[in-house]
Amino acid sequence: MTSDPLEKELLKGLAGNDRKATETIYKQNYGMVQSMIVNNNGTIDDARDVFQEAMVVLYEKAKSEHFELNCQLKTYIYSVCRRLWLKRLQQLQKYSPEVDSIAEVVPVEDELEQHELRNFEFVVMEKSMMSLGEPCRSLLEAYYLQKRNMVDIAASFGYTNADNAKNQKYKCLTRLKKLFFAQYKNQVS
Repeated sequence: MTSDPLEKELLKGLAGNDRKATETIYKQNYGMVQSMIVNNNGTIDDARDVFQEAMVVLYEKAKSEHFELNCQLKTYIYSVCRRLWLKRLQQLQKYSPEVDSIAEVVPVEDELEQHELRNFEFVVMEKSMMSLGEPCRSLLEAYYLQKRNMVDIAASFGYTNADNAKNQKYKCLTRLKKLFFAQYKNQVS
C-alpha cells in the first residue's frame, strides 16, 4: 500500500464505495489522463472510457487485501490508463505490434514527469498570454490559434498592410517570450 496517508485514505474510501474519495481521485487525475490520450490520437470520449476502465481496475485492486501500491497513486493510474490506451490503439490498428516493446522501454515515471512539465509550461504560457495585454494577445491568437493569414489580420486589426501586421506580431511574440521566461523562472525558483 502507498506510504502517503492521504492516498491510503482515498484507496480505502474507494474500496468502501465512498463517493467523495472517488470524486477526489477523479478530479486529481482525469485531466492528466485526458491530455495523454488526446495528445496520442484519442478523443475526450476515449479518455473518459479509458479513465473509467482504470477506475474499475483500481477499485478492484483497492478491495483486494493483497494489493500493494508502491508508487504514487497518479503514477499508478497513469500507467494503467497508458496501458489500456496502447492496447486500444493496437486493437484499432493505429499502432504497429511493436507497442509492447516501446511501452517497456520508456518508464512511466519519466513520461509522467515530461507530461507534468508540459502541463506546467502550458499554465505559465496561459498566464503570460493573459498578462500580455491587447492588441497583442488577440493578434497572436488570431495568427497561432485561429490560423488566420496576415492579410486578413492586417484588415481586422487596422494595419496598413500584411508586412506591418507581421512586424507587430513579431514584437508581440518577443514580449510574450520575455513574459513567459520571467514567469517560468519565478515559478521554478
